[in-house]
Amino acid sequence: MTAPRAAIVGTGLIGASIGLALRAHGWHVTGTDADEARAKEALAHGALDEVGVDPVADVTFVATPVSSVATLAREALARGGGVVTDVGSVKGPIVAAVGSPRFIGGHPMAGSEQDGLDGAHATLFAGATWVLTPTEATDAEAYALVRSVVATLGAEVVAIAPDRHDALVALVSHVPHLVAATLMGLAADGAEEHAQLLRLAAGGFRDMTRIAAGHPGIWPDICAENRAAIVAALDTLLAALSGMRGVVDAGDRSGLLTSLEAARAARSNLPTAVAHPEDLTEVRVPVADRPGVLAEVTTLAGELSVNIVDLEIAHSAEGERGVLVLVVDTGDAERLRLALLDRGYRPSTRGLA
Repeated sequence: MTAPRAAIVGTGLIGASIGLALRAHGWHVTGTDADEARAKEALAHGALDEVGVDPVADVTFVATPVSSVATLAREALARGGGVVTDVGSVKGPIVAAVGSPRFIGGHPMAGSEQDGLDGAHATLFAGATWVLTPTEATDAEAYALVRSVVATLGAEVVAIAPDRHDALVALVSHVPHLVAATLMGLAADGAEEHAQLLRLAAGGFRDMTRIAAGHPGIWPDICAENRAAIVAALDTLLAALSGMRGVVDAGDRSGLLTSLEAARAARSNLPTAVAHPEDLTEVRVPVADRPGVLAEVTTLAGELSVNIVDLEIAHSAEGERGVLVLVVDTGDAERLRLALLDRGYRPSTRGLA
């Protein structure tokens, strides 16, 4: 059998890790980079089978700074009939600028403290969340292909609308990085006067500022492309810090304890586990064969925090209707079924055990 073919545009940390992971699963991977020397290094590192453009690639991953993603994605789409996705941490402007049914915006929530090829490895995405952002215009088969490929890399796929993704990521990724950088800057400034300050940095400080060690070069583009959402999240954070300042200044022990207990409970409840096969349920959703239905169902699951473990599209022979087959955690199946009923769908469920 002919090996499936993938193309990587941008062979830095994420692009090279995708290449390594795909090759480990039997894919033929071709790659390019604005820096030709880096593409050759990726080839020597085992992330690519060859350097160059592959016009017959089944799927192309654009792994470049967000400011160049839309242009490069359009170029990849123009080269052939394959599917194109990206890995940028801003989605709304990119998805709108590309505007193709064969483009699925993506964002793997994974990284490494090491930059470039030094940090790249085939298991980088194992257990990580990988966001996909389908829209009403998204081709269902294109989405299913990208979702399947990403899932084989070990990632947990979550579907979210592009603008919703940007608002959420501003809060859980972009602002934390800026806060870590700011806190690290304050400590560094203090260290100029107090040489022992940074030597006293305890585990909590190191944990909070770890992400400040990430490569700074990507952040000006991110902040420019997602400016409104980041500023809104920073405003929310400033208001919350002002409230915390008031609690501490007033000596409000009860209020402080309540806030800290709530934060501890929320932190403890962050999702970490992946369901075992015996704990899964199949949700079959009859749907009209129309644009937008895939995005509607998958983003609804994302809004409900329901993890879609697997997805299949079964087309009707008549071509007017089909069935979306979703595999989800059994504990979430009924909640998803009821939400789909509220949206006018008629889903059915079946345990896989």
